[in-house]
Parts: sequence; C-alpha cells; structure tokens
Amino acid sequence: MINMTHKTLIKVRGYHLDIYQHVNNARYLEFLEEARWGYLEDSGDIDWFASHGLAWVIVNININYRVAATMGDTLEVYTCFSKVGGKSAVVSQEVRIAGKDALAADAQVTFVCLDQKTGKAVSIEGELKARLEQHISEN
Repeated sequence: MINMTHKTLIKVRGYHLDIYQHVNNARYLEFLEEARWGYLEDSGDIDWFASHGLAWVIVNININYRVAATMGDTLEVYTCFSKVGGKSAVVSQEVRIAGKDALAADAQVTFVCLDQKTGKAVSIEGELKARLEQHISEN
C-alpha cells in the first residue's frame, strides 16, 4: 500500500502517549481523521462535496495495531480509496513510522455520502461515483 494517493505527516507529541509511553490507541482515530481531511482538502474534493450538499459519514472503522509509535516519531499516514460500491465506499489507510520501515497501524474506513438536507444516504452513481473512483489506488 506504499503507493497510496496521499501522505500526511504527523509528529508524535507527549500528549499523544499513554501511561506506557507509546501512542494511545484512541489517538490513531484522530491521526486517521486528520489524514482524511488533508486528503479531501488537497484533492479539491471537499469543496465539491460541500457545494453538492454531501457529507461523509463513517459507518465502520477497522484498525489493526502493528508496532508501537513513541515520542518523537514522525508518522506517515497514507490514504486512498480502495472500493466504491452502490451506497458506500472504503478508504484504506496505513500509519508508518518514518525512518524505521515499520507499519504502526492500518485501517479500513467505510463511509456513506449523506445528503445534508434529508439526512439520508445517497446512491453513489454518476458524477459522485466517477469522482470517487478516480482516487482508487492501483494496488
């Protein structure tokens, strides 16, 4: 998954750590979210979603914790779309520790696109589907 579409760098700070002096598992959710926002901003898609009254709503996250990250580590969070279905899509993410060739965590994030006026999930078709599919990783 190294050739993913987007990379976000995050420096591990003291407030990310738990009593065992490694990154607390709950912080990975924040790191993954930060990377997804960066991905949307850098791709220009965030403006398109907003102008069409659509919002991403997470319906499932699966995280595998692999290697502990510690104070001072720089994390590389790789993000890409891996699947687009009729009502949902999946974003794949990896958190790697820079300079250590170590995979700290990986995640599969499933979301639906919500119509902000109705509060209901919309079908992923037409321009929306094309926009999402252009980001699917080649892996």
